[in-house]
Amino acid sequence: MGQLSNLDIANECDNFPYYTDDEDLYKAALKDYYQFRVEGCESCLGYITSSVATKMPLTKDWNLDQNKKHLTFQPRTHHGEPVKDFEGRNKILAEYLQDVREKKVFRVLNGWRNELYPIYGPNKTLLLNMERSATPLFGVVTYGVHMTGYVKTPEGMKIWAPRRALTKQTYPGMMDNTVAGGLSTGEMPFECLVRECEEEASLPADVVQSAQACGTLTYFHVRDARAGGETGLCQPECQYIYDLELPADVIPKPGDDEAIDFQLLTVDEVREAIANGKFKPNCAHLLLEFFVRHGILTAENEPHYIDIVSKFHRKLEFPMP
Repeated sequence: MGQLSNLDIANECDNFPYYTDDEDLYKAALKDYYQFRVEGCESCLGYITSSVATKMPLTKDWNLDQNKKHLTFQPRTHHGEPVKDFEGRNKILAEYLQDVREKKVFRVLNGWRNELYPIYGPNKTLLLNMERSATPLFGVVTYGVHMTGYVKTPEGMKIWAPRRALTKQTYPGMMDNTVAGGLSTGEMPFECLVRECEEEASLPADVVQSAQACGTLTYFHVRDARAGGETGLCQPECQYIYDLELPADVIPKPGDDEAIDFQLLTVDEVREAIANGKFKPNCAHLLLEFFVRHGILTAENEPHYIDIVSKFHRKLEFPMP
């Protein structure tokens, strides 16, 4: 495989078709998906591949409409009455997903995390909590934090980049942002960042306090084999972005089994690794955004500058908080 251009990198992460780019391609893609819905909510909450939707074990709590291509979660009591309260819905969903996991219906559930991710409806309403590993099955929006830790040296800026453990189910052995993690239900972004910095990089809270919030990155990714489990699953995401300038004597170290090690790389080394496909797709995408903000990637040195920058803030077609 030849080297990837910066536009290739942006397109690899944000790879669900755009209606405005190719209407026919967009409509053709949608034909392969069912809409994930919750009874009582008029909004589509995510896209489910047809192969997943038709393989999903149906109980009284689910309705598969093959004409409308809707898979609707309709939780019921033992007496068949609708369950409308938040905790009741969550309990039924959790028990259902645990059962599906135990039956080994979907490979993606082999990465069960015991972490709950939020699913929002219209008007920022929290509709459901869902086991993290199940979210790609339903194609719902997930949220996380990504931080780039860098050092200013006499030779120029250098960036701390970890290598993912070879035992990870998703993207084993690939390179990551300095620290990244998923946002659980009820967790605030900076709170999540502090926790992840300690767990993944052994960075204490007093060091992380100086991290700068730099907005969000949104994209709509369709998973390939590197992500583990079934392919073609939808993963629309919103990442809260942080930068952290680290002193030269502060060295990140793996605090758990997530990373093999951390490498301090020059900007050119990072760009070469990105071009050679060594970074996890969304991490490479985020580093492009970092390079734009720091004046490394500019309209003068990147012919596809506008196209690339426009892919940092995709408007997702699902309710968000």
